[in-house]
Amino acid sequence: MRLTPDQPAGVPSFDLLADEIETVVDLICQGAREARQHMTAGLLEVPITIIVRKAMKRMKRDLGLTNLEVAGEVEIDDMATDGAGLLGRIDITLKFLRQFGNEDEYVGVECKRVGAGSAFSQLNSRYVTQGVQRFINGQYATGHAWGFMLGYALALPADAIVQAVNSRLQSDYGAAAALAAAALHDDALAIHEGAVQRPDGSLIRLRHIIVDMVPAAPMND
Repeated sequence: MRLTPDQPAGVPSFDLLADEIETVVDLICQGAREARQHMTAGLLEVPITIIVRKAMKRMKRDLGLTNLEVAGEVEIDDMATDGAGLLGRIDITLKFLRQFGNEDEYVGVECKRVGAGSAFSQLNSRYVTQGVQRFINGQYATGHAWGFMLGYALALPADAIVQAVNSRLQSDYGAAAALAAAALHDDALAIHEGAVQRPDGSLIRLRHIIVDMVPAAPMND
């Protein structure tokens, strides 16, 4: 039996092939579409994500994707210490067959609620400060070339959400962090991509996927 040679984690960066990126996007979008019918008003981020994750697993089986596993609420161990410290808990991870055997290699998806309008400005800010930032500061996807953000749109239009997120990204990380439109999926409201520099000088590319989760929006009094 021949094994591939060991290399230091992240050297080269844990990259994804183009067809793997397309597979991840397709599975996220189809899973979100399937999950939407099970939403109820006022759901918070965690239950929405659980429902989406279950739908992604069902969709994965229906599509016959046997070279891929979906997991959720995955604890990222802080391997710089010997104690019980964690770097964080990422909402959804996917793992292709070639990534098995290396716990540091996975596809990370962080999920956040977002919405158009001033009522959702705090959620849109958290999308960046408690979502995107975790890919940059080393909590998630250390050494990875790619990460994914999944935005649950509670109020439309999606363009207003993208504008709010894009403004906050550029405010926090400079003009180079601006979002650019990426190939759209039938089951997504918007898909954008951007690159952000980590403190060590490396770049991580983030694919931002906004899906319709209006049925989970809070009920108006």
